[in-house]
Amino acid sequence: MKKSEKTKGREKVAARRQQYKLAGIVAVVAIIVICAAVYLVFYSPGVVAAAGDTVSVTYTGMFENKTIFDSNVNGTPLTFTIGSGTMISGFDAAVRGMRVNEEKVVNIPADQGYVYNPGLVQTVPRSMFQTNQTISPGEQFSFQSSVDGRTRVVTVLSVNSTGVTVDANSPLAGQNLIFDIKIDSIQKASPGSNATATATS
Repeated sequence: MKKSEKTKGREKVAARRQQYKLAGIVAVVAIIVICAAVYLVFYSPGVVAAAGDTVSVTYTGMFENKTIFDSNVNGTPLTFTIGSGTMISGFDAAVRGMRVNEEKVVNIPADQGYVYNPGLVQTVPRSMFQTNQTISPGEQFSFQSSVDGRTRVVTVLSVNSTGVTVDANSPLAGQNLIFDIKIDSIQKASPGSNATATATS
């Protein structure tokens, strides 16, 4: 073999090594970029739920003895705006500072949950029920409010010939509650405009 052919062969090997090295560097950079993208999508650092943001959450609600009273796991996420007053104060406070895909268990004392309101206990005429209907304490009925049109569930406390005393408080009123909460998405409210920035899982 001529010397020039040996030199060419070495150059080809060197060029091949250089290509492999370059391909290795490109692969490492690609892996770093993919990992960073996955981290940003699933952990969304910097996107933190705050007052005014609209969040979607998955939750399981439990009594102190861990009996589940409500859950939307495998169902439709609960969506609400933080600080709007639509949620109990303890739940509203719990989601503040959370990030997308973050999950935590919170204990909500009765005074931050469904507060018992004595004004929601009232006696209604027996005529509001069907004539032959049997009504017993502990039974629950749905009524549509003539004030705001909302349907409310009331629990019968007592019955006499003229009236029925009902309680429109939530069955959860006055109880300490536990919630397992996971943030599914955060829609950030932009200052001074109606524009939003969204982070989802």
